Amino acid sequence: MSASSAPIRVVVAKVGLDGHDRGAKVVARALRDAGMEVVYTGLHNSPEQVVATALAEDADAIGLSILSGAHMTLFPRVLRLLDEADARDIVVFGGGIIPDEDAAELREAGVAEIFGPGASTQVIAEWVRGHVPSPDQGSRAAA
Repeated sequence: MSASSAPIRVVVAKVGLDGHDRGAKVVARALRDAGMEVVYTGLHNSPEQVVATALAEDADAIGLSILSGAHMTLFPRVLRLLDEADARDIVVFGGGIIPDEDAAELREAGVAEIFGPGASTQVIAEWVRGHVPSPDQGSRAAA
């Protein structure tokens, strides 16, 4: 694979105490099938673990799956940790059971997109491809 076709690298993560990961695994597989490199972190990660993984893996994006109701705490914590690591070029998106008003507030805070229940994996993969720069399009990896 040439440098001009470097794949988008995405960390898909479950944060907090939420133990339901089927959706995250389906999204991870869909992104992989769409040609992206995906690291799935498994269950019960802290925001610190997710950000550390994204930095270690030179990720272009983090996709968080949150079904526990803690989205208004966990998404902002990930964003703060990325700020502290001077890594806000890592695009943060996610999904789960998130009310529309909370999704709007999270977008205002810096989460790039929120996908609700039933979101098509094709739509998610197309969104990532359209909104996350690949390494050859100017992310940290190219710096």
